[in-house]
Amino acid sequence: MCAMTNIEALIADGGEITVGALWPHPCVATAADQHNALAMLVRRDGETLPALLKRLDLAIGKACGDGGVTDEVNSANT
Repeated sequence: MCAMTNIEALIADGGEITVGALWPHPCVATAADQHNALAMLVRRDGETLPALLKRLDLAIGKACGDGGVTDEVNSANT
């Protein structure tokens, strides 16, 4: 499995990730630090769990880099 350095760094710094159902979505992956949500991703049709986690890792990197939160859960386009 590929390295997920952003997930590792987030957890080491006291943050967390979760994967599971969040109505109405059968599967989402979320990441948060001690203060803010960094990413909320909806698992795509046919997407593997490792692929979802890789997207989460990239979204965490984006949030830590430019502060842009990826929110597919509350987006009207999901």
